Order: sequence, then C-alpha cells, then structure tokens
Amino acid sequence: MSYNNSHDRCSNLEEQQDSEFTQIIDMSVSRRTFLTGMGALGLGAFVATTPLAQSVHAAMNSKVQSSLIGFNPIVASTADTVVVPEGYKVTNLISWGDPLFESAPEFDPSGNAPASSQAQQFGDNTDGMSLFAVDDDRAVLAVNNEYTNNDLLYHHQGENMTADDVLKAQNAHGVSVFEIKKTAAGWKVDRSGKLNRRITANTPMKLTGPAAGHDLLKTAADSSGTEVLGTFNNCANGETPWGTYLTCEENFHNYFGTEDGFYEVSERQKRYGINTTDKRYQWSKFDERFDLSKNPNEPNRHGWVVEIDPMDPDSAPLKRTALGRFKHENAALMIDNSGHVVVYLGDDERGEHLYKFVSKGKFNATSGTANRDLLAEGTLYVAKFEAAEGELKGRGKWIELSFGKNGLTPENGFNSQAEVLIYTRQAATQVGATTMDRPEWVAVHPNKLSVCCTLTNNKNRGKKENQPVGGPNPRAENRYGQIVRWSPVNGDHTAHEFSWDLFVIAGNPSVHREGLLAGSSNITTENMFNSPDGLGFDKDGRLWIMTDGQYSNKDGFAGMGNNQMLCGDPETGEIHRFLVGPIACEVTGLAFSPDQRTMFVGIQHPGEKGQPSHFPGGGESKPRSTIVMITREDGGIIGA
Repeated sequence: MSYNNSHDRCSNLEEQQDSEFTQIIDMSVSRRTFLTGMGALGLGAFVATTPLAQSVHAAMNSKVQSSLIGFNPIVASTADTVVVPEGYKVTNLISWGDPLFESAPEFDPSGNAPASSQAQQFGDNTDGMSLFAVDDDRAVLAVNNEYTNNDLLYHHQGENMTADDVLKAQNAHGVSVFEIKKTAAGWKVDRSGKLNRRITANTPMKLTGPAAGHDLLKTAADSSGTEVLGTFNNCANGETPWGTYLTCEENFHNYFGTEDGFYEVSERQKRYGINTTDKRYQWSKFDERFDLSKNPNEPNRHGWVVEIDPMDPDSAPLKRTALGRFKHENAALMIDNSGHVVVYLGDDERGEHLYKFVSKGKFNATSGTANRDLLAEGTLYVAKFEAAEGELKGRGKWIELSFGKNGLTPENGFNSQAEVLIYTRQAATQVGATTMDRPEWVAVHPNKLSVCCTLTNNKNRGKKENQPVGGPNPRAENRYGQIVRWSPVNGDHTAHEFSWDLFVIAGNPSVHREGLLAGSSNITTENMFNSPDGLGFDKDGRLWIMTDGQYSNKDGFAGMGNNQMLCGDPETGEIHRFLVGPIACEVTGLAFSPDQRTMFVGIQHPGEKGQPSHFPGGGESKPRSTIVMITREDGGIIGA
C-alpha cells in the first residue's frame, strides 16, 4: 500500500515509543484459545503454551516441514540491502527516474530535472504490478507509481513549489507500462518497446458504469460526467484473464484543498478524508482542478478501480464505477465456476470494509473482446462477519449494495445506484457491515477454495464505538495485524454466505509471553513480523506476504528488523521469512515470469523521512524506489 500505511503511517512511524503498547496484553484470548478458533489447520495451528513447548515449537518451525517451501529461511535484518536465502540472488530491474524511452533523459539526482523529464521516466514509489507475457522472451510490466517524496523529488524539498513542480509530481504518479525482454543475463527493460507508456495524473480517461454521467461527477470542464483526467495514489492492482490491468486509486483525498476560507467540506466528503488543507502536495495551489471551492465534484471522480489495456498504448483507461468508490487497495479477480467474474476489494483505512463485486455477464473463454465490459455492470456486496464471543472463526455474509435494498433508499440519503456507488462507504455503514482492521491486499488461492486478506493494523480498535474487539479483529489497539481467510459456501464465490478463520495473527513472542500480542501459534521468534500488507499466491499455492510496518526494531517490535517478505503454506500453516528489504522501505508489489523462475518485487520508499538508506546505489547516492528481480542460482522455481 504505502502511503496510507505510510501517510499518517497509520500506526507505524508515529508510534516509535511503544511503552504503552507493551502493557496492552489481551488476556481474554490466549494462544490456547487460538487453537479452538482455528480448528485443525495442520502443523502451524498447534499451540505452544508452556516454555518447553514454546521452545520445541520454535525449533520445529525454524526448519521447513512444508513440501511447498524449499528454501532455508533467513533471519531478520537491518542492513541497507535486499537479503534473500542462500542459493538466491537479487538483480535490480528499474528504479524511479530511469528512462522508459530511448529519447528520455537519464535520472538526475539533483532534484532540478523538469516535469517533462519525469513524464518519460519510471514513476516514483513502485507498488502493485502485473506481468503480461507477449511470447517466451518478451513481456509487458504494468506498475503502479503510488506517490512522491518531496524531499527527494525536489532540490528544495517541496518548500518553494511552482506550477512545473506540481506537474513534475503529477507525472511521477500513476502507472508505468513498459516492455521487458529476456537476455542471457536475465530480464531487461526495453526502452525501444512500442508498448511503453506513462499514465499520469493528467492522462485522459473515461468513467463507465452506473455512476457515469451522474451530476455528482460533472465539473465545469466535463459537463458530461464521463471524461476525467488522471489517476493518482495508485496502490495495488489486479489483472484480468482477458489481458487488462486493474490499478486501484487509494488515498486520493490528500491531493485536494482550497485557500477559500468560506468553503465547507460536506459530511459525505469528510468520510473520505477530504479537507481544505493541502500541505503535502500543494496541487490545489497551482492546478485549480484540485481546488475544492472551484471544483467540489472533482474528488468524486477519483477513488475507483481503473482498467488499462497494456497492449494498446493509445487506449483510454476506464474507471469502473460499478466496483464502488473508496480507498482501494487491490482488486483480486477470479472467474467463478458459474462463469461470473468475481472481484474482491479492500478499503484501506481503519474501520472500513471488505467488498465483493459479481459481474452481470459471464466470462467468454473463446473471445477476449467479448469480456471487455464485464466490469461495467454487476452487483457490489460488503462483508459482515459473525462469531461467538472469543472465537477466532465463524460465518459471514455478503450484503448487497443495491439501490432500494437493505435500507439504501431516499429516506436514508441514497437516491440512485449511482449515489450508492459514489458514496460506497456510507452505504456499507447503512447496511451494518463489519468494520475491519484496514483490509488491504486480497488474494484468491489458485484452487479457488479460499481467499485471504491482510488486515494490516488498527490503533483505533476498541477505542471507537463502531470498532469493537472481536471476530476477525480480535485485539484492541492492533499494532501487529493479521490475515483473515474465508471460503465461500460450496465453493460458489457468487454465494451470499461464507465461513472464515484467521490464517495468522502477527505478534512478537519475544516481548509478549502470552496473549494474542505474542501472535498465533504459527508465529515464533524465527519468523515474526508486523503489518502484513501485500499478498499473493503463486501458481503452486504458496502464499507470499509482504509487510509495511514498524522497522524501529525496538520495544514491541524488537527483533523484527526491516520490512520483509514471508512465504506461507496454507495447508500446514507454516510461515518462513524469504526476503528482507533495505532501511525504511516497504516491500510491495509482486509478479512472476510465466515460468515462475523470476520473481519481481517492489522496494518502495527506502530511506523515507530522512532515514539513512542509499538503496539501490549505495555510497552517498539518493535512495530510489526500485523493482528488483529474485532468481535462483540453479535456475529453479522461486520458493520450491
């Protein structure tokens, strides 16, 4: 994700002082209770409650028992580099500012480069990505560029902004699409690729679906409510079997503001974080599109899932309003056995919700063009989790978010399906959905029998009336996070009911000897982590977990080191550390080559907030967000 976990850094950087945290031990739910809640999940579900049993469990878990996982786990690290297991190697593919075209200038570390240069270069703060194969030796990578770090982007650190500075930042946002080719030395960026493209905060796009054309989406520049410029704060992603890329707009609220002291933000906009202050980016001072007093509807045109055709650089990206408007993390798309397209979606903010979209039409496996509008029309649902008190498993249901149903009526402030989708958050509240601990990436197991979602953290859990402790959110003031897993009834992802449990509860057993702050039973001193964020399954069913959390390595986070990537076996419950990133980074974004022998991983914001990183250049070089490639020295499949 980053910037929402990074933005106010949610509960990460702001809570380096952890003395209060170390005293919050939830004695009401023990690791023994976790066994009852989880049921028989295999090796990782056995609970160790005595010191001897804990030692045996830790020793056992430090050795790989899983038939899926074939690497030796690594220890935590605080080094300013990417660390991987023995037998693996790391190669840099592309960094912020690298040219995407043959005519593009090289990266200028001074911060003086103009906006025109950034428009031709790889964007900043790499996040979600997908790989689209062209043939055995060529592919296209579509990569989100989430946000910018002013202290690195400008020589003046954002203190003396100009119109060109704002345009430069807008050009560093969005999506980078570029060809890569396989060489004897591995995959390389092809700057001559005909499909190379930069999609920015000013790229023309179309609004589609039920909300398109509604008055709330109309502006002075677009009286139709169907044409919009740009996408920004693109967090994670998804991809479709018909070959398109889904980029997800997350923290769009930070780009709007006004200096008009008489302007009042509506209650509906406040729910999305909109306010009159624009201190970080200052776009509203130089681009009136972001001035709330001049364009109060412009924020409504952002916060959507955007579909992009990576094989057609002239095509207009499509904002799919049928999937709802909120702070999207990713879009996990699968084809249900019924033929309907199902997309799972998380809203990354404390106390927000988990969603599901089911297409009206069905997937046509014989014609790609017949599927191009499947995301334009369908039904959106929001999740409500149920559990007995103290239980860490239970049932749940998907509540339909359709106008005229479940209280979504004019009497409650909803006058059309368009309004339900534009104000999806309020609709979810109206129907009584479960407030979650920041639902981020969702991943569907390749066998389609289960789905996982990272619940990153939530310092407000138990403090606010609408965020009670219980069910899939079992800890007050949750600093560590957890991963919830659910299975649809009879394997039918269009069904309204599901069962759920928790695959893992992150924690620190070296600090907390009992209670859920120590984590679930598959967490030990050998593999502990906090704030799971990125998530993805590979073709064989290994679950890859990426973190964006506290890297202070002290107090309640002692021994965890830098942010990391871990590999889990859903059958045994085992989790092993595979990769550790450089100083102050987030590990995010995941893609594999078609043969599964190269893993592409994003290293976002190394050295954020002045932390002493010089990755990837080393020495005294400026830290740069980078995509790295992980390969095995023997050429084998990653993780096997």
